[in-house]
Amino acid sequence: MSDHCCHAKGEDLALMSRRADIRRVLIIVLAINFGMFVLEFGAGLIAQSAALMADSMDMLGDALVYAVSLYALDRSSKWRAGAALFKGGFILFLGLAVVYQIAVKVLYGVPPSSWLMLVFGVLALAANLACLRLLWRFRADNVNLSSTFECSRNDVIANAGVIAAAGGVALFQSPWPDIAVAAVIAFLFLRSAMRVTVEAWPQYKHPHAHHAAE
Repeated sequence: MSDHCCHAKGEDLALMSRRADIRRVLIIVLAINFGMFVLEFGAGLIAQSAALMADSMDMLGDALVYAVSLYALDRSSKWRAGAALFKGGFILFLGLAVVYQIAVKVLYGVPPSSWLMLVFGVLALAANLACLRLLWRFRADNVNLSSTFECSRNDVIANAGVIAAAGGVALFQSPWPDIAVAAVIAFLFLRSAMRVTVEAWPQYKHPHAHHAAE
């Protein structure tokens, strides 16, 4: 009886420690993403780059995603699934906002500043690789953290695209590499929105069944 009690207390302490680690990591990546949003959005406006602005919106979206993840961390599985559904809806909104940016760029666009795209693309890539490394060990804990990891993984792909677009703009003196990468980022938003929603909806509708399965 005593051994079982000590074992149970040990498991509880380990769980509390892991939750504290998750909370600390989420706060760090939230701060990184919000700071990069401010820098990258400003650079996108100055550079007139649809890809850079789309990537900055991705940073803002992730900062909000991490804030929601913090809120849902100590709540029930239904709350966590609901948080993931909110993220899916917000990612969808960002994808549609990027589509709008692309349309404006196609109609009125001029070649953006390739060197600003390159500098801030590299900076954003370094920031997101750091976030991905921090989130890696928690990615399979639950649907909420899985969707959080999904966002950061997409960011790395988007950052690499911005860097490639900067090279294309410099080489061809054309806005089309910028537009093409913004379109890819929009696609990633829309695909992630669908994936996160499809994964979270059954857990939101039947949280007790999911809890029993765990």
